Amino acid sequence: MFQLFKMAFRDLGRNKRRTLLSALAVTVGLGLLVMMSGVLVGEMQGALKNTIQLFSGHIQVRGLNYDENKISLKWEDLIENPQALADTVKGQYPQIVDATPRLVASGIVTRGENSRGVQVIGLDPEAEANQVYRQGLIEGEFLAADDREGILIGQPLADKLSLAVGDQINLLVNTSNGNVVEQLFTIRGIYTTNTFGYDESTVFLPLDKAQTITGAEDRASLIFIMLKDKEQAETVAAALQSSNYTVVTWRDMNAMIVQVEDFANAYMTIFYLIVLGITATVVSNTLVMSVFERTREIGILAAIGMKGRRILAQFLVEATLIATLGVIGGIIFGGAITYYFSIYGFPMDISKFGLTGILLENRIYTVLTLDNVIYLSVLTYIVTLVASFAPARMAARMEPVDALHGK
Repeated sequence: MFQLFKMAFRDLGRNKRRTLLSALAVTVGLGLLVMMSGVLVGEMQGALKNTIQLFSGHIQVRGLNYDENKISLKWEDLIENPQALADTVKGQYPQIVDATPRLVASGIVTRGENSRGVQVIGLDPEAEANQVYRQGLIEGEFLAADDREGILIGQPLADKLSLAVGDQINLLVNTSNGNVVEQLFTIRGIYTTNTFGYDESTVFLPLDKAQTITGAEDRASLIFIMLKDKEQAETVAAALQSSNYTVVTWRDMNAMIVQVEDFANAYMTIFYLIVLGITATVVSNTLVMSVFERTREIGILAAIGMKGRRILAQFLVEATLIATLGVIGGIIFGGAITYYFSIYGFPMDISKFGLTGILLENRIYTVLTLDNVIYLSVLTYIVTLVASFAPARMAARMEPVDALHGK
């Protein structure tokens, strides 16, 4: 085996430029795939993180008849005395970081002749689960629990309606009895979560005010629960099960993201094979050229007794060395660009995408995982060796006499 590697090094060194170009093709191909896998992982992880923080939480406790798609405000669909239930839940389970009631209603924001349909969320301003909105506050101040006229809006909505802190807007809200009420609110603050679709269509009121204006009284749509570790969701949810309400986990509420990730992984595997196939073609061509250039040498080796399988092995070793050089370079190249975009991200104009049910950030940050690097490196080796088998077999099957005559 050592002799094979020694001869392979010598043969590859005969045409250093061609060898380096072949290895460079593998480097670029693998590097781009490492980056693409980083984009996919970063996109999916970011979407899941955003959806949990902004929409689902790790667990939700809902009324037995509550349907999130209908945004019902009927008393029989809501949770009665939600704060007491939230305090009880939070006190019993140390895995829970926060449990807070929220009331969800549909509404319309109007400013002059402009209007926009929004989701109105009534929340407890002091709850720890609202930290994402506090951190995203870019103008003004956060809501106060006793504020009866204040509202918090997203930056995209403020830009569309030319609104600023201190401006007043009309809010029309559906009520529990099926009517619509209207009230003038003052913008206390403008926030951003860097998630265009969510920020554009979500406004916040203090929970007490939201309950009053919708006629929900001391009721809420759900108890929003955040955990220390999302993997604890099923355990905590099982402990919370009751005949008086429904308990759902983030996995139940984010099934679409899981499905999209599965489909994306399947399509990306096909894309990986296409890119690596193109890259492997370069390596294959390199070995074909090497076979033609060394025809007489192959004939001499066969004439002195070298068996076909050893000649086959020698060319496969050469392919392995090219792949190894390319894989090392690809890991370095791909790792460097993935690290760069993990810090600075890819800007994405999410407003042009029609996705629903998935909260994508305006900027996607890549995530490099060891599993993906190993998977792509092994896949690169396999595809390269498979593509190299044909020229190696061609060399192994040469007749000594014909090879000595350069045929």
